[in-house]
Amino acid sequence: MDEMDEESLLLVDWDFFVRTRAELGAGFARILSYFREDGEKAVAKIEAAMHARDASGLVLPAHTMKSEARQFGAEPLGALAEEIEIAARRAIESRFFPDELTPQVARLRPLYAKTMALLDAEANPLRQRHRAAS
Repeated sequence: MDEMDEESLLLVDWDFFVRTRAELGAGFARILSYFREDGEKAVAKIEAAMHARDASGLVLPAHTMKSEARQFGAEPLGALAEEIEIAARRAIESRFFPDELTPQVARLRPLYAKTMALLDAEANPLRQRHRAAS
């Protein structure tokens, strides 16, 4: 198993991904494209909220990222988004800004990009046909 395969297995639960693709059927590509668009916006909103020191601005995009990532089996991305969401909610209740989230927010964009690259590659119809023919 090469390095990319190992990383792929760490970033995405492929059994879950395959089940989701089968359950969604023809709507799968459209829903994945929504995740791509929503995810890009969520990452940007989280980064902007962190820069603006706006704890409440972290919650909804992190919640969205968490839910959508897990829908495709991207548990590490979902867990990171959940960590940001929970810390932001706690900060709002305590009336402080969660500066300790800086490393997590810094990891979010690269993890999102790697995860989307894997999901997009796996969702490519040519790749699916190649696997079926193998």
